[in-house]
Amino acid sequence: MNKRKWTGLVKSFLNLFLKSNCPLCQRPAAGEFCPYCHKQLQRCQLSDPGRFWHSEQRVFVWGEYGGALKRAIAALKYNGNPQLAKPLGGWLAEAWLSFPELAIDNLTVVPIPMHKEKVKERGFNQAELLAESFCELTGLPLQRHGLERVKNTQALFALTPQQRQAEMKNALGLGKDFRRRRPGDRVLLVDDIYTSGTTVKSAIQILEESGISVYGTVALATPNKINR
Repeated sequence: MNKRKWTGLVKSFLNLFLKSNCPLCQRPAAGEFCPYCHKQLQRCQLSDPGRFWHSEQRVFVWGEYGGALKRAIAALKYNGNPQLAKPLGGWLAEAWLSFPELAIDNLTVVPIPMHKEKVKERGFNQAELLAESFCELTGLPLQRHGLERVKNTQALFALTPQQRQAEMKNALGLGKDFRRRRPGDRVLLVDDIYTSGTTVKSAIQILEESGISVYGTVALATPNKINR
């Protein structure tokens, strides 16, 4: 077990018994966040997270990627705080369930995968942890390995649209869960940040080429408007 993963597990264990410091401001916190940062995070929530559902790719987003939410995602991904996925994924689930016309039952949840080398380095896939928390509240089944990342891609945020497409070409494949057994119905993808949609498009293409229908994507945050 690598040091970063071990540190995250120790933090999660201690949080069960002790008041720890908030990872965003270092104030004392009874839970994952102190009351101040919790309030700041709630202000990042979109008033209508379903506003992008009728975009080309059907995307449901909890909040705006900025301020406290941006810091929380960075603390989760880069500072060894996997326990933060539980409240963040829970808030995403609560928002999703508040739209009963979208939150149908016959869905299988699949997180956007990370390459095994990056998982080894970080100790976890944040999208998988968010999906786990999301499923705990929604009751939807989770297939952790419905997809796999077969190419160790670089970060896409600094690339042009053409570079993103080239980087994601042949980057994803059908995961061992779906190679063994296809889902009975449609798939709901989960990711932490939705930006250009390049990764999601690649995931949809891989799944649909295998005869698996994608219902849509839920994401914790987006930094910009999604094109309709």
